[in-house]
Amino acid sequence: MMFLEFFIWGVWFVGAGNYLSTLGFQGEEIGRAMSTLAWGSIIAAFFVSLIADKYFAAQKLNGILHLIAGILMFIVAQITDPTLLFWVLLLYMICYMPTIALANTIALHHTPNAGKQFPRIRVLGTIGWVFGGILISFLDLEVGPIPMIMAAGASILLGVFSFFLPNTPPQKKDSKIKFKDIIGLDALKLMKDRSFAILIVATLLISIPFAMYFQYINMSMNEAGIKNVTGLMSMGQMSEVIFMLLMPLFFVRLGIKRMLLMGMFAWVIRYVLFAFGNDAELISFFYIGIILHGICYDFFYVTAQIYVDKKAPLNLRASLQGLLTFITYGVGWLIGTNLSGWELQRSQIMEGNQVVGHNWQSVMLVPAALALIIAILFIIFFKDEKEKIKADIETII
Repeated sequence: MMFLEFFIWGVWFVGAGNYLSTLGFQGEEIGRAMSTLAWGSIIAAFFVSLIADKYFAAQKLNGILHLIAGILMFIVAQITDPTLLFWVLLLYMICYMPTIALANTIALHHTPNAGKQFPRIRVLGTIGWVFGGILISFLDLEVGPIPMIMAAGASILLGVFSFFLPNTPPQKKDSKIKFKDIIGLDALKLMKDRSFAILIVATLLISIPFAMYFQYINMSMNEAGIKNVTGLMSMGQMSEVIFMLLMPLFFVRLGIKRMLLMGMFAWVIRYVLFAFGNDAELISFFYIGIILHGICYDFFYVTAQIYVDKKAPLNLRASLQGLLTFITYGVGWLIGTNLSGWELQRSQIMEGNQVVGHNWQSVMLVPAALALIIAILFIIFFKDEKEKIKADIETII
């Protein structure tokens, strides 16, 4: 289940921006298309909490949503009109994004020792994402609708398979779910703590260059003449697994603030590398930038999850994690995808009425500068509590 869940996402999403550019989509149109993930995440938060958790067995709802999503993705693969693609892709994301939470629910419900067992299950999702990227590169399907058709087929397969998963009944059948519970409004009480407030704001802001990554990198490397880009980008997920396993060692030696700063400065470095990389003597810049994904993601986002889990009272921990997800994949991603679409359009190199490329140095230095400003402000305002937190990380990641 977990392997297919993330194979579906990874096999088409990484190269989507580049594919849409080959269809003649303008930068802002690509940005709007990619922003559907943010809208899907926002709607998914309401959907899972208000409907899925109360009325449906998780495995059955997961199956229904994947079957519908598979049909919608197959339709998306046939569309070449930007407006129509946006609306159909939005419907797809509304169906697909809730299945991530449903997959986690199913896995956690049937793991007696979630702290030890769930990470071993969840890592199969990352492997599925990596396998999707390598498969696309191996079959030389970088450009075209085939990856979307593969995602559609895998979604239908997972939809059927879901009905054979163990029964996972509604989790909150008799409880009342409030709006403030869904997006973690109760957790905002902790905003009185300056360090906590700074972390929340930093998470929102750093999610903007995070959203830009998937729109920029595949397209820029293809324009630079590099082959098998989707497969190469899967090295980012490989490094994510490696650095996640190394996190306990870094936590003991560095503490929270330095971990978060390393994550933020890694975003600065990788975008500078992407700005000056090429397909000749500086091709290594692209490789290093991709491999830095493990530090960018694990050292900031996973560390932030651990920080708020340790900071919050027990009754607010779930709300806080919901708030982090909402601002990362919802608000932050929405701003980032639309800003990156505008930046792509601004940087277009035209020959007559034809887009022949982009000024990638100009494009990449925008998120690099943004991440640098965020990191500097974080240094100034975030209070390091000095404690070397020896967190029980395996219960969180």
